[in-house]
Amino acid sequence: MTDQSCWDYRDPYAWMKRVQSSTLPPLIVCCAITGGVQGKESNPALPETPEEQVEQTREAYQAGASVVHIHARDPECWYNCSGDPKQYYKVNGMIREACPDIIINNTTGGGFGMSLEERICVLDANPEVATLNMGPDVSRITFKKREAPLPHPRAETTIEECVPIDFAEVTQFARKMKENGIKPEMEIYQPGMYWMFEDICAQELIKPPYLFQFVLGYQSSSYPTPLNLIALINELPGNSIFEVAGLGPFQPAMTAMSIIMGGHVRVGLEDNVYRKRGQLYQSNAEAVEQVIRVARDLNREIATPAQAREMLGISATPSKY
Repeated sequence: MTDQSCWDYRDPYAWMKRVQSSTLPPLIVCCAITGGVQGKESNPALPETPEEQVEQTREAYQAGASVVHIHARDPECWYNCSGDPKQYYKVNGMIREACPDIIINNTTGGGFGMSLEERICVLDANPEVATLNMGPDVSRITFKKREAPLPHPRAETTIEECVPIDFAEVTQFARKMKENGIKPEMEIYQPGMYWMFEDICAQELIKPPYLFQFVLGYQSSSYPTPLNLIALINELPGNSIFEVAGLGPFQPAMTAMSIIMGGHVRVGLEDNVYRKRGQLYQSNAEAVEQVIRVARDLNREIATPAQAREMLGISATPSKY
């Protein structure tokens, strides 16, 4: 299936042929269930505890998600991301029990204030896929007031941070992923980050099919516009698969474009807590159901976990915990 899934997205004849015959590759739906920088103060449905994350993953899996993206939370402060691989191993194991063949994808981006050591140790939790940020991450975010009875209340606060990801760090993460048999999901915010890909490719730290995730609408990223998404796709190397994560109000438009162009999608409460303006999502499953309805209306088949594993070049045998 990989040969059929990786093609030249810039080739108009290939695209027209696939659309005419309804043979665009099955759509991989990744659900980013919680993230590492906001909690229930933003949306009461956002899962924080391991039990909540597992239940929401199970619902998203049943709705059609074939990949789950996980940020384990700190039990001592539920709105913070954990840097403890034991917490990730626990959540991964619980999810595997509830969702026998879903692809487990762990963050290495973590949350605010985390050290490189805390972010990279997540790779010891045996994920099948892990995010690999391909350059610096600059952000300034204001968090809503978190009030009791929510655990660990806090006042409204603004946090500003720059994570200075350089060539050496990307190499370190890519090398450990290769050693551990983990598929890198390369997070690209803007076209200059392709230089990092060229570097780890030259070092033979990564092999095709290459998995890229375009993050649009984030403060470090290109603006979330159709032309900017097309520009990112235009720079893709051969033997690549791409997915799109549009943030906040830009998510529906960016995911629809990815569906149309033959790419794949990431949805979920990490990236967008609103179904539409003024209406919060009631669950991650609702976000999955919404994008799947759009995909089916556009004649895209939805990938099963088995199909997603084959397309991504991941073992057909799910990870064990």
